[in-house]
Amino acid sequence: MNLEFFIAKRIHYQQGKKNVSRPAVRIATIAIALGLAVMLISVAVVIGFKTEIHNKTIGFGGHIQVTNFDNNNTYAMNPIKMDTSLLHKISTLDGVKHIERFATKPGIIKTDTEFQGIVIKGVERDFDWDFFKANLIQGRLLDLSKDSPSNEIVLSKYLANLLGLKLGDSFFTYFIQDQVRARKFKIVGIYATNFIEYDKLFLIADIRQVQALNGWEADAFSGLEVLIYDFDRMDELGDAVYGATANKFSADGKAYTTQTVKQLNPQIFSWLDLLDLNVWVILLLMLSVAGFNMISGLLILILERTNMIGILKSLGATDWSVRKIFLYHSFFLIAKGMFWGNVIGLSFCAIQYFTGVIPLDPVAYYVAKVPIYFDWMYIFLLNMGTLLASLLMMIGPSYLITKITPAKIIRYE
Repeated sequence: MNLEFFIAKRIHYQQGKKNVSRPAVRIATIAIALGLAVMLISVAVVIGFKTEIHNKTIGFGGHIQVTNFDNNNTYAMNPIKMDTSLLHKISTLDGVKHIERFATKPGIIKTDTEFQGIVIKGVERDFDWDFFKANLIQGRLLDLSKDSPSNEIVLSKYLANLLGLKLGDSFFTYFIQDQVRARKFKIVGIYATNFIEYDKLFLIADIRQVQALNGWEADAFSGLEVLIYDFDRMDELGDAVYGATANKFSADGKAYTTQTVKQLNPQIFSWLDLLDLNVWVILLLMLSVAGFNMISGLLILILERTNMIGILKSLGATDWSVRKIFLYHSFFLIAKGMFWGNVIGLSFCAIQYFTGVIPLDPVAYYVAKVPIYFDWMYIFLLNMGTLLASLLMMIGPSYLITKITPAKIIRYE
């Protein structure tokens, strides 16, 4: 039988109301609970926020884009032509989920009372609609099954409200090139991603309409979007796609360039990286506060139990044996605090996840409510890290026991 564990249990479960250490122990336990709850909420919110932004930037442009090397960083792109063997080579790379061609064309929507600059993004029949399907709030997606170009279009709720348009309405879009050209589109679907930077810009249409406006042939397009399975492998697969297209030229002698979504949106991903720093600061602050409270609680426990320590030492107990008693006791307190910390933190996250009770301004944060993402591996690691860090902090104060001698205790008694 583990004697130290037995004594620690007796101390923990039979602590009377008159004990001097009781308030300090309770404060230390509450500090552990609140600290862990705050850490769990912080990690869930930041991961949720990053996941939402990642999904939205990828939904509008894919993980990796292959475009004309001569592009001038605008949406009026120079076309590329890619042979089927190169398309097949990219699609068979390990980790690639899907590839799709697209074409873009800047234009101006004009209604009776408003006008707005936009970008028409043309897509093909094999376009991955999962992102827009998840964010579609009215109507349906494009029907591209017909042989003739479709005049259907899907636009954002932001643009619909701005221009006073609704589902089923038709409107003219004007394109300025050698001469002004106009196209009439009919709204069949309205989406809302709350990612205002893109919601106010992109309309989704038939790629054949964009090709006709640009005067391109059927095999010419603005670029290729590559979707992958694992976001963490994006840099690796970006290099692989670059390797597949490097030193390759299209039929009309044009070279290709490859960019990942991180390279296309450096300001957004730099901002997201700063959130990681904020989380580390929160974790360190919470661990420090909880740890110092536990240290003060343990010191009070030791000073309150000096008589017991003196008696155990006089009976032959070693310093390490007595220290183990208080370390076991600290473990019980930490475990209790962590239990309630998990209950509070995960309950808060679950309520926000299912109800979205805390809203956000989508113009400032790109999301309409505080996002929550349950990553159970991070939750497990956070619990284990909190337990280990708290126990390690207890080792130093437990050395106070080595300074307590039976002779001094008995003399003062």
